[in-house]
Amino acid sequence: MLPAAPARAGRRGTRPGLRKGLEIAFFVTPALVVFLGFVVWPVVKAIQYSLYNWRGYGPMVDFVGLKNFTYVLGNTVFQGALSHNLIIMVLSIAIQLPLGLGIALLLNRKIRGRNLLRTLVFVPWVLSEVVTGVIWRQMLQADYGLLDTLLGSIGIPTPQQGFLGDTSYALAAVMVVLTWKYLGLAIVLFLAGLAGVPEELNEAAQIDGASWWQIQRRVTIPLLGPTVRTWIFLSMIGSIQVFDMVWILTGGGPAESTNTMATFLYSWGVDRNLIGVASAASVILFVIALVFALTYQRLVLRRDAIDYVPRKARKAATR
Repeated sequence: MLPAAPARAGRRGTRPGLRKGLEIAFFVTPALVVFLGFVVWPVVKAIQYSLYNWRGYGPMVDFVGLKNFTYVLGNTVFQGALSHNLIIMVLSIAIQLPLGLGIALLLNRKIRGRNLLRTLVFVPWVLSEVVTGVIWRQMLQADYGLLDTLLGSIGIPTPQQGFLGDTSYALAAVMVVLTWKYLGLAIVLFLAGLAGVPEELNEAAQIDGASWWQIQRRVTIPLLGPTVRTWIFLSMIGSIQVFDMVWILTGGGPAESTNTMATFLYSWGVDRNLIGVASAASVILFVIALVFALTYQRLVLRRDAIDYVPRKARKAATR
């Protein structure tokens, strides 16, 4: 009878493992199906469309290989759109980072009406891009726009076509709107990071005679590094994929001066029915975003993940 006991124990031992596997499959399968259906499948179809000269209707029979990619990469409009994405990315980080960090540091202090101020700075981000774009487009219109009227009343000249209709001011005007819209997200993320800074460190620095600014510069901001780097990653990816705000404000104009890669592929795919060219542009956009994401993950975010692992655990893992 004794030899039969291990067999029964083994059968009982397999049940928890099977149950655990079924539980994992139950929770993972829906997310996997959604990921395959809304991420992987569209990417595969976009690659397929990009290999054909197809206008969105009828069978795909005119196989052109990589000619659509060659055309897009050599297109001066797409090259300009790519440069605009890079400009938006650099300016978003250069403007929103110091502004968001400074405002977050101020709102982290105990001041009257702090909760109300936090709510007000977050409201623009909650608004939809369509609502924001329509409101700002009306404000920046020539002749009867709010900004044009205010500046004209105090004798400051404004562009005849309006700020959104002049090639010299259109991209700058779009950057103002993007900053107003997304600055609140940076502030909220920084405030969340500041909530995790131990108060004991600030008190110890105060006892040592450090001023408020010295505490922020040498204690608070360095500890806020992981949050800042995460926000920079989100800002980079958002700048590469920006579409709706630019399309509502300017439609990529005037004279392609605010075109982005997303507005380029939409214009060529929907307005001109060149689905193959638009699909090639979308694949290029996907590859650029993926390269930026993987590179930033490898060079920057990976360090934060490693820093959270205890040193003894890292040493044990390397042995």
